[in-house]
Amino acid sequence: MTDVPGPAESAESPKSAEPSGVDLARVALRAAKEQARARGDAAQQKRQARRGGGLRSGARADGRDPMAFGAAINRLITERGWETPAAVGGVMGRWPQIVGEDVAKHCEPEKYDEDERVLVVRCDSTAWATNLRLLAPQLVARLNEDLGHGAVKLIKVNGPSGPPRRYGPLRAPGSTGPGDTYG
Repeated sequence: MTDVPGPAESAESPKSAEPSGVDLARVALRAAKEQARARGDAAQQKRQARRGGGLRSGARADGRDPMAFGAAINRLITERGWETPAAVGGVMGRWPQIVGEDVAKHCEPEKYDEDERVLVVRCDSTAWATNLRLLAPQLVARLNEDLGHGAVKLIKVNGPSGPPRRYGPLRAPGSTGPGDTYG
């Protein structure tokens, strides 16, 4: 007997790694169908425009159909480039899970500056502000791990601030205190 490869063995030869005639025909057919569908959509839009009703609803799905609220919000966020601010807003909502319950009781995020990539945090005492300043490098690493590299470059920690000072029971609108009448 001679070792002549049969039809099954020749199909497994290294030459079969390249697309065969059948595969090329399938690819060409798929491309032709897509082009025909695009031409058909364009022709249908022209017919509708001629009839005066360019915005008509049909039985088939198109870009004007209603979409789920979550999908619409995700599309808006992507179109406007709000991915990072939206992610930081999510972090502000999950602040206790990120920093821990003890720190979250005494420190809360106030705002995020997207241009500077700075997160501003206010603490209720100077002791907690000092503690958070010491933890800031680890917290920045944790936030960037959650949000993506470089989303937060710096955490600015502010201590407690008292209410605005009011001088006396009555106050004139626009006055700056007792020094505005003298001098």
